[in-house]
Amino acid sequence: MGNKADLSVDIGGLHIRNPTILASGILGISYEVLKRVYEAGAGAVVSKSISIEPREGYKNPTVVSVEGGYLNAIGLSNPGVDAFVREINNSDIPIIVNLVGSTDNEFVSMVKKFDGLNVVAYELNLSCPHVEKVGLEVGDDPELVSKIVRSMKSNTSKPVIAKVGLGSSDIMETARVAKESGADAITAINTIRAMAINIETGMPFLSNRIGGLSGKAIKPVAVRCVYEISKNINIPVIGCGGVYSWEDAVEFMLAGASAVQMGSVIGDKWLGAFTNITRGIDKYIAKKGMSSVMELVGIAHKY
Repeated sequence: MGNKADLSVDIGGLHIRNPTILASGILGISYEVLKRVYEAGAGAVVSKSISIEPREGYKNPTVVSVEGGYLNAIGLSNPGVDAFVREINNSDIPIIVNLVGSTDNEFVSMVKKFDGLNVVAYELNLSCPHVEKVGLEVGDDPELVSKIVRSMKSNTSKPVIAKVGLGSSDIMETARVAKESGADAITAINTIRAMAINIETGMPFLSNRIGGLSGKAIKPVAVRCVYEISKNINIPVIGCGGVYSWEDAVEFMLAGASAVQMGSVIGDKWLGAFTNITRGIDKYIAKKGMSSVMELVGIAHKY
């Protein structure tokens, strides 16, 4: 990387080699693909959301390219906990397993199956914007968020990360409840509820009609959320939403993120994005005379 700066980061007990992480929902069901992403330079990888039972998801079309990013409504399709346990049974890379469910019992049941594997942390999907009875509907219920986080912390010694988004409740309140219930870190944000319509046919592009918007279009919103959460709640934050360049990653870290997750950029720049962004961060901190990438975290809070 050209200098001796320390690019590793600590996020609520999770230590990874650099601040770039594969976001949940992108390439995250096959262990061989996750391993390929890690070998391409990611600091860690997050699985697609795993539920206690297999989910088929929505019918196609489930993803459409829009100006500034992507609109998707996959429907949380995944093979279920038992199949994914078998998939990563012999993992030798740092996998963060993203979990989705409707009750604390579902989350605990899944943790008990994953905890003996090489899983370095759990991310709780409290913010999927387009599936009923899970995701945002869970994140919008502070009592349920608290119950899930407390149950998770009682059943694992591994870091628990709450992924929060923009639902009908205040994102700050969800993050605060998660922190007070024992969460080790926050991921902010998820996709934002959105829609696109084909003006020739009059039909919505997505089979589910409503989906989640990701990519460059949501970056300023995500940076704002990271800034407010990290400034007002004493908890590590992982930034997510529109990271396409090393400049974007640095901006998130200046706002208070200890690391960034990347998703939509992979659709445009494939796996080289991890090495390119890490290399750009390395050069930036060298130019600023810093010895560690962690020195970037929260600098904007001074102003």
